[in-house]
This record gives sequence, structure tokens and C-alpha cells, in this order.
Amino acid sequence: MAADKALKKAKLRHAEYYDFQGIQDKLYADSAKGGEFKNLVEIIAYPENIRLAYRNLKGNQGSNTAGTDGRTIKDLEKLTDERLVSLVQRKLEWYEPQSVRRVEIPKEGDPTKLRGLSIPTILDRLIQQCVLQVLEPICEAKFHEHSYGFRPNRCQEHAVAQVYMNIQRSHFYYVVDIDVKSFFDNVEHGKLLKQIWSMGIRDKKLICIISAMLKAEVAGIGFPERGTAKAGYAVNSIKSLERNR
Repeated sequence: MAADKALKKAKLRHAEYYDFQGIQDKLYADSAKGGEFKNLVEIIAYPENIRLAYRNLKGNQGSNTAGTDGRTIKDLEKLTDERLVSLVQRKLEWYEPQSVRRVEIPKEGDPTKLRGLSIPTILDRLIQQCVLQVLEPICEAKFHEHSYGFRPNRCQEHAVAQVYMNIQRSHFYYVVDIDVKSFFDNVEHGKLLKQIWSMGIRDKKLICIISAMLKAEVAGIGFPERGTAKAGYAVNSIKSLERNR
């Protein structure tokens, strides 16, 4: 928990350092006013956004895990700043994700069961992070004040604190626990993309990029017809959108 908090605070510092916080604040404010966004890929391709994404990705322990191409963050470290920015910008012009590596790990709370994780290549993860940093403020402006899952600077402790407040102020004493079985494995891509569109994200090129991410080939399995990956960066924002709407 402490490590998660430190990572979230670091991301805020990084956004200020790379001079991208002002852009994110404007996206949030425009979204809160019901604005529509049609040129988001241009913002995603900003050098400062790419540099910020690289810095955030580098601070994530998962960056040392290789995808299907066998590369990790150490391979990106070998590139100059200009080369890295240019590489991402070229990929965004006509984005085609590489195949995703599929692994299974013991399920939390029940180590006898396994849950699948999808691991994109390190370059695709960098691009997903670039997309996340632009999608997130737009989506955050739309979410309910008291939803806490898959959101920046929020955690289980905030949800528990809200429960205690409801008990003390409103005298609510019952908790309803609902869990949708295999929820993320069954998200319909078409409905999710329509939902993104309904939130004012009207950049057709970006919608195509997100669709490509969702439909990226899983090595040894094939192309998914539904569901979102259990690993990824832009997908985290999409998961939050689907769960909190």
C-alpha cells in the first residue's frame, strides 16, 4: 500500500516536471464542462507527454518484465531522447500493436486458482501510458465522487473512510458486496468504445488505437473478441470507465 502511494505521488511530480500538468488540468476542466475532444492523438504525441510516459513507466516494477519480443525498459534506455520520441510518434501514425504475452499467476486469496495476465511489449506499454495520461483527466472529470476503483490517488483506505463516515453521519449500517464473475474477461469491445465516445472522446483515430489495443493478438491463443487485458496502462483507465459508469 505504501509503495502504491509513493508511486502515485511520484507520477504527480513527474507531470509537473515534464510541464504536462497544465495540459491535463485543461483536459479535466473542459471535460467537466461537457466538452468534446477531437484531436487527442496530437496531444498524445507531444514530446513532453512521451517523456512523462517513459518516466512513469520506468518507475514501475513491471517495466522489467519482457513481452513477446523479449525486450524490457533496459532496451528503451539505450535510445536517445530524440530517438524515443520519434519512435513513439511514428508508431502512433498507424498503430499496430505487437502480440501480447499471456501468463498465469496464483489468484489472490486462493492460490489454488490461477488468473491470466496479458503482458504487452515494452514499447506498446509505453504507448498505452501515453494514451492513459491524456484519457485519464477526461474520464476523471466524469466519474462519481465516491468511486475508488482503478483511479489515481484513490485506494481502499479512502473507500473504508467513506463507509465509516456514512455510519457516523447517516447511520447506514449495511454493506452490499457484489462481484461480477470474470468481469474484465467479458467486456464487449463495441459497447466500451461507444461508451468512450459518449464521454466526449470523439477522436476517431484514438478510438481506432484503443480498439487495436483491445484486439491485440494473444500469443498462442489468437485475437480476443471480448474482454480487456489484465495488464496495461491505457486499459486501466478504460477499466475504470467501464466499472464506474
